[in-house]
Amino acid sequence: MKQLQNSLLLRIGGMIVAITVLALVSMSTSWMIAETTQGNGQAINLAGSLRMQSWRMASLYQQQVTASASAAPLAQAIQDFEKSLKAAAIQSVLPIDSTTPLRRVYQQVVHDWQHIIKPELLTATSQGQGLLLSNIPPFVDQLNDLVKQIEEATEAKIFVLRLILGLAIIGTLFVVIWSIYLINNILVKPLTTLLGLTERIRQGKLTVYTDFIGDDEIGQLGRAFNRMAEDLAKLYQDLETRVEQKTAELTRSNRSLELLYRSITRLHGVSPSTEVFQTVLTDAEAVLGLDHGLICLKTDSETQGKVIASTSPQQPPPLCQQVSSCAECNSSQMLRMNNLPDGQQILRLPLTDAEQRYGILAVNLPADQERVQWQVPLLEALSHHIGITIASEQRSEQHRRVSLLEERAVIARELHDSLAQSLAYMKIQVSRLRTSLKHPAEGEEVTEALEELREGLNSSYQQLRELLSTFRLRMEDADLGRALQQTTHEFAERGHLPITLELALGSINLSPNEEIHLLQIVREALSNILKHAQADQAWVSLQAQLDGSIRLQIEDNGVGIQKMAGVHHYGMAIMEERARALHGRLQYLLRTTGGACVQLEFTPNSASSFAHDIRIAHAA
Repeated sequence: MKQLQNSLLLRIGGMIVAITVLALVSMSTSWMIAETTQGNGQAINLAGSLRMQSWRMASLYQQQVTASASAAPLAQAIQDFEKSLKAAAIQSVLPIDSTTPLRRVYQQVVHDWQHIIKPELLTATSQGQGLLLSNIPPFVDQLNDLVKQIEEATEAKIFVLRLILGLAIIGTLFVVIWSIYLINNILVKPLTTLLGLTERIRQGKLTVYTDFIGDDEIGQLGRAFNRMAEDLAKLYQDLETRVEQKTAELTRSNRSLELLYRSITRLHGVSPSTEVFQTVLTDAEAVLGLDHGLICLKTDSETQGKVIASTSPQQPPPLCQQVSSCAECNSSQMLRMNNLPDGQQILRLPLTDAEQRYGILAVNLPADQERVQWQVPLLEALSHHIGITIASEQRSEQHRRVSLLEERAVIARELHDSLAQSLAYMKIQVSRLRTSLKHPAEGEEVTEALEELREGLNSSYQQLRELLSTFRLRMEDADLGRALQQTTHEFAERGHLPITLELALGSINLSPNEEIHLLQIVREALSNILKHAQADQAWVSLQAQLDGSIRLQIEDNGVGIQKMAGVHHYGMAIMEERARALHGRLQYLLRTTGGACVQLEFTPNSASSFAHDIRIAHAA
C-alpha cells in the first residue's frame, strides 16, 4: 500500500488530474457565469428605452390635451411601454431574491407605472397635465436607477468571471510549477544522476552507488542500480582473478611447450647421447621446479639398469634408494610413493613406445597438489618422447645394420653376375691350357687358350673398375640425379663422347634398390656404346609418364645393336636381369636416324602404391 502511494505513476497522474479538474472547474464556472450574463445588454437597452418612451408618452399626452390630437398614438405608446417593461430580457436579469436593490427598484418602477403614471396618462385632462409633467421626471430617475442596477449586476457577474479566470490561471500556473518541481526532483534529477553514474561505470569506476533508494519506481531503479554495480564489481574482481589465473596457466603452458620443443629438438635433432639426456633432465627440473630426477635404461631382458642421466650429486641417486631392486622399480607403469618426510612424492614413468619398455624416468614431485596436476602430464609427454627417441635410435641402428647387409648382398650379387662368371670361365681356360701343354703338338690350342685368358683378364679388370666406380659413386652421393650426372660426365670424358642428360621424375620417389638398378643399367649401356657403337653423340633420358611409370632411354647415333657372341660379354644379360628385378620391360630399338636405343619402362613401388590409393579414393 505504501509502495502504491509513493508510485511515480500515481503522483504524475495526480498532477494531471489536478490540472484537469482545475481547468474543468474554471471553464464550467465561466460558462455558467457567461450564461447568466447572456441578454444583459438587451435588458440595459430596453431599460434605457423606457426613459425615452416615458418622455414620448408625456409629449403625446400634452398634444392630446392641448391640441385635441387623437388618443390612438398615446394608447399605442402606453402598450409599447408595458411590453418593454415586462420584456423577457429584463425579466431574465432580475434576481429571485426580492431584497436585492435591482429587484426593489424594478418593483418600485412597476408600482409607480401602474398606480401613478399610467392612470394619469389614461385621464387626459387639462387639470392632470401638470400633475403628469411633475411625476414624469422622478419616474425617469427611477428608470435611470433601474438601468444603473442592471449595469452594476452585469458588471458584478463580469467581475466574478474575471476573478474565477484569474484564480484558474494562478492555480494552473501553481500546479504546473509544482508538477515541474516534483518531476524534476523525483524523475529528472535521479535519472540524470543515474546516467552520470552509468558513465562512471563505463569508465571503469565500479564502486559507485546512488542515494535514490525510495519506495517509488526510481527508488527501485536506484536499488537495482546499486545491486548491479555491486555485482559488476564482484564480476570484475572475479574476472581479474580469472585473468590472472589464465595468464599464469598460459605462461605455464608456454613454458611447458618451450620445454617440450627444446627437448624434442635435442632428442630428435642428432643421435642422443648421455649429455643430451642430462641436458633434457636438467632443463625439465628447472622449468617444473623439481628437486631431483634420473633417467634409467633397463629392458625386460636385463637384470640391472643403467642410470644415463641424474641431477643428484649422490651416488647412487636417492630415487634409486626408495626401492630394493631395479626389477621392483621397473615393474609398474606409474608408481607414487608418499612416504617421504617432507611430504613429496616420487613419480616413476616408463620410457616406452608402442612395442617395448626401455627404462623409467623418476622425479621428486613437490607437496603442492596444484603444481602436480600440470607437472604430471608434461612429464608423461617428456617420458614418451624419450622412449620414442630411444626406440628410434635402436631402429636406426638396426636399419644401418640391415642396410650394410643389403649392401654386402648387392656387392656379392654384382661380383657373382660379372667377375665370378669371368673367373669361372678363365678357370676352365686354365684347365684347357694345362691339358694342351701336355701335348706340344697342339700349339695352336695353347695360343687360343692364352688369348682367351688375356681377353678374360681384361674384361674382368674392366668390370671390376666399373663396379668400384659404381659403388664409390653410390656411397659418396645418395642422390640419383647427381649420380647420373657424374656417370654421364665420367663416360663422356672416357670416350670423348658428348652425352646429353635429361631428368624429369617430378614428385616420384625411387627406392634405393630401384636407384641402384637404374644406375647400373645406364652405366652398362654407356659402356656398350663406348665399346661397340662407334657413335659420336649419346643421350640419356629418365622421365616420369602420366600413368606413374618411369621410362629410361639410352640412345646413340652409332652402328646399331650388335649382340656379341663372346662368352665374356654379359652386359645385355645383366641389364635384362635388372629389368626383371624392377618388374619392367627392356627393349633394344633402332633409331630412324641411325643408332640404337635401349629403353626400359617400369612402375616404381611408390608410384604403384600411390595409384592404388587414388583408385581406392575414387571407389570410395
